[in-house]
Amino acid sequence: MEIKPTTIRMLSMLGQRGAFGTALAECAQGDERIVALSADLCNTSGLDRFRTAFPDRFFNIGIAEQNMVGVAAGLAAEGRIPVATTFANFAVLRACEQVRHFMGYMRENVKLVGFGAGFSFGMFGTTHYGLEDVAAIRAIPNIAILSPADGLAVVKAVEAMVVHEGPVYLRLTGVMNNPVVYKEDFDFQIGKAIALREGADVALIATGGMVSPSLKAAELLQGSGVSATVVDMHTIKPLDTGMLDRVFATHRLVVTVEEHFAVGGLGGAVAEYRADKPKAPRQVIVGVPNEFRKAGAYAYMLDKCGLTAQKLADRVAFEWDAVKKENKE
Repeated sequence: MEIKPTTIRMLSMLGQRGAFGTALAECAQGDERIVALSADLCNTSGLDRFRTAFPDRFFNIGIAEQNMVGVAAGLAAEGRIPVATTFANFAVLRACEQVRHFMGYMRENVKLVGFGAGFSFGMFGTTHYGLEDVAAIRAIPNIAILSPADGLAVVKAVEAMVVHEGPVYLRLTGVMNNPVVYKEDFDFQIGKAIALREGADVALIATGGMVSPSLKAAELLQGSGVSATVVDMHTIKPLDTGMLDRVFATHRLVVTVEEHFAVGGLGGAVAEYRADKPKAPRQVIVGVPNEFRKAGAYAYMLDKCGLTAQKLADRVAFEWDAVKKENKE
């Protein structure tokens, strides 16, 4: 896809689901092996353009997520590149055994797309929130996990995903009019995090829709004298341990930020790697508290969970003061 300022604005307006559908249709023009599968959610998945352009390569499996993963595995075994799509919680939780067997164990070249992750579905509530998906997939061997920050990052992730040899889970967050993080074309590599801002005191390691508020929080912190690095950890598995080593060596506080339960997600992955690093800095995991909450609009839910720029800045400032106090003592 040719990346121009107008393209970036369009992708932002479409949101991550719309950006995904646009990118997949573009990729499919150059590779006839790419096929798309939907669990009766074509338009919701952003696949209407794909279905119109490639009707013989689009398969509506119906409300049967487990079967969809199995069909995708069969297509992969026959040399196709299947991209299977549905709500994140249904893709990962309802079809977990099939994901484990066909994607993890058999390593079929299935690309599973979970959209509406986090609180994206707002008033639909807990039945539609995707807050456990990373934890479930991360526990299964051999599956890469991608979590792009904005519309352009979704395009880059899709382009990388379809040429990657092996199973991938693509996690899409946010709503339409997604904040722009990347204002120009950039290099996206699976497993290679991107440092978006350099600081000396605190490192914010964010993923998905939390990259934008982390950048805004870093600006707020700068105003109070706290210098913050911001890293886009767009690949949660395999984790970019080289980036983590650099961050651990140069910062006194590491804060992971994710729109996912604070259990088993990006924060857990970083903590597991950090566990045997005796000189690693203190880590704080910022995510959704591990409890089921009443439903609310998207922005409201983020605010209640402390996932806005201001509340994130306040939390980081508090933790940074604690680190400085510990060092004095």
